[in-house]
Amino acid sequence: MTARVAVGVGIVGCGLIGRKRAEALGPARLVACADLQPGRAEELARTAPSAEPERDWARLVARPDVDVVIVATTNDALVPVTLAAVQAGKHVLVEKPAARSAAELPPVIAAAARARVLVRVGFNHRYHPALAKTRELVDAGALGPLMFVRGRYGHGGRVGYDKEWRANPALSGGGELIDQGVHLIDLARWFLGDFTDVKGFASTYFWQMPVDDNAFLLLRTARQQAAMLHVSCTEWKNLFSFEVYGRNGKAQIDGLGGSYGVERVAFYEMSPDMGPPATTIWEYPGPDRSWAREFGDFLEDIRLDRQPSAGLGDARAALLIAEEIYRQSSQPAPPCTPCSPSA
Repeated sequence: MTARVAVGVGIVGCGLIGRKRAEALGPARLVACADLQPGRAEELARTAPSAEPERDWARLVARPDVDVVIVATTNDALVPVTLAAVQAGKHVLVEKPAARSAAELPPVIAAAARARVLVRVGFNHRYHPALAKTRELVDAGALGPLMFVRGRYGHGGRVGYDKEWRANPALSGGGELIDQGVHLIDLARWFLGDFTDVKGFASTYFWQMPVDDNAFLLLRTARQQAAMLHVSCTEWKNLFSFEVYGRNGKAQIDGLGGSYGVERVAFYEMSPDMGPPATTIWEYPGPDRSWAREFGDFLEDIRLDRQPSAGLGDARAALLIAEEIYRQSSQPAPPCTPCSPSA
């Protein structure tokens, strides 16, 4: 019996996220890595036996020993690298938001279909255990029919944050709404489905940069389910909070581990008599294993030839919502008649 050869992985972009991905490959093996800063590729290659640094990412995606390409670059390079990889017949895990704009994605979607390869988008928050547990409760009907979700996500930046690449719209495509906002939009869609009504605005309150540092969203589905979302990089204490409300109960997720606090989910189950709900709490201390769970699921997608649960269509939907918020934010706010001084 022939031994199964481990899936070969190439990583383009060897910064923080690329390193996290390299540590979470499971049974797959890192064979090549590339970065605009060659020293970072060389450093990452040294962490894995037989991995080689490549000075040109185009050479990496063409290597015959690379089966899967992980794209963990700045946002302006996500589409060019992903497109080249799928055209070379490689499966791809591309980090969110997958593109700077929704308009960049159709050529990638078409190319992946022609090449019959799979593209997963790195919405790893779906794989955090508290969110996975909430999904399990929802699927089991424990919360009853869902009514709305409420999410807050933010960090406080750091000295010089407004000089980093995320503050450059040519590289990032947008600010906090594109960065952490697409995670909340994706989670809201994961629980409620597509949104037909999008309202909100993005603004820059603190950081001296040409992109937003806060965004506020009110989204509605055709069934009038709602998502109230706020993302911020003026959240001086890192925060993640996501609540899912059903007719029979509520699930409240707090923390993502690390500086966001211990990850936990509280399930508040209403009784027919109302009053204080029965409360069950699950806590998930320890390291963040969402990256490994997500990549493990992608390997299973490849084995089964099934479409990833978070794909390019999900990225496009999230970006379309973000772009509508940006469109509304560029227009003057309508006058608030009740707030106008009387004549």
